[in-house]
Amino acid sequence: MDGLFAAAALAGSCVAVGGGINFVGLLGPHLARVLVGPKHQLLLPTSAFIGALLTLVADTIGRVILIPEMEMPTGIVVAVIGAPYFLYLLARTKA
Repeated sequence: MDGLFAAAALAGSCVAVGGGINFVGLLGPHLARVLVGPKHQLLLPTSAFIGALLTLVADTIGRVILIPEMEMPTGIVVAVIGAPYFLYLLARTKA
């Protein structure tokens, strides 16, 4: 349990220091592993594709959601998309 908390705290601190857009680098491989499994021949290109797609979708949402007033930063949208998934992973590994 302590190791799980330490891992979550380290990941959170890395995102806090590096910025929210780096959250894509944490989220992409987890989603790719769910889709293609542990085969590294498929995992690496799928991770890159999911990361690019997630960034594109988050940027589009950030630009469109508050039209005409302002744009929302992409990092915030990525965090809003990715945080529920990581909470799901955390809850799943506890059980």
